[in-house]
Amino acid sequence: MKICMHNWMRPEPIETTIDRMKRLGYDGIQIMGEPRKYDWKQVRKLLDDNGMKCFGSVSIMVKGRDLIHADVYYREMTVQYLKECLDMVKALGGNIFTLVPSEVGKIVAMADKDTEWEWAVEGIRKVADHAKSLGIKIGLEPLNRFETNFLNRHDQALRLAGDVGDDVGVCLDAFHINIEEADLYEAILHTGPKLVDFHVADNNRFPPGQGALDWKKIISTLKQAGYDQQLTVEFVVPLDRSPLSAKMEESGTTATEAELKFIRDHGSDLMSDAAYSKHVEASIKHLRASGA
Repeated sequence: MKICMHNWMRPEPIETTIDRMKRLGYDGIQIMGEPRKYDWKQVRKLLDDNGMKCFGSVSIMVKGRDLIHADVYYREMTVQYLKECLDMVKALGGNIFTLVPSEVGKIVAMADKDTEWEWAVEGIRKVADHAKSLGIKIGLEPLNRFETNFLNRHDQALRLAGDVGDDVGVCLDAFHINIEEADLYEAILHTGPKLVDFHVADNNRFPPGQGALDWKKIISTLKQAGYDQQLTVEFVVPLDRSPLSAKMEESGTTATEAELKFIRDHGSDLMSDAAYSKHVEASIKHLRASGA
């Protein structure tokens, strides 16, 4: 299996990110869904020069990006944002896009469930039409109930994908399905051929191998389900605010206000290059040792 990684967890120059991944043996990147942040031609050249691939991207659903927002203008703006993400994926040579339909952190409904579902289907269908024209496969990602009140389980994602049509798939995340599914292995098997991407973090959202999940069983179950595509590392190491924590090193990087809020809303913060690189290395080592 190929191993790639998201880069939204540590905003830094893309050159730094690609160099680290190359040194540690990654096959490529899933670039954060901020298409106006990057010079697409420059990123494509950096990837090509390093023999790495952009597998795709993930929507970064900060405040205001929401396909089920009560305000139609926010929904329309979100569709446009997602289309721009798809254009970036195409320019970088990728072929998948993970889509979270609603704002991350919003857990209060703005309408009744049938209306929200209709909004989601309508918006995703517009995005899926654009994705199809570019040859990109969309995967809908369910998140845990503490991050969204919309789309928490694989069966919900499968139903939404089916209602949208156009060969929309599903993306599963080990951290989220460990919380929400009665049996995470059955969720993987049931998703089966509709699985577009698989995000990797342990039950505590540390790198794989630093929690309680059985990664050999997860990887063998993915293979049993017929999934042999990329594993996408997405650890979000929580910031320890107790007296047990070690002294926090300077991060050596900066983030926009929105990027930093998104990271902190996930219980983390900017960490040093050394600390971050240690987690990046630990992730691929454990996945390879577990049969990936």
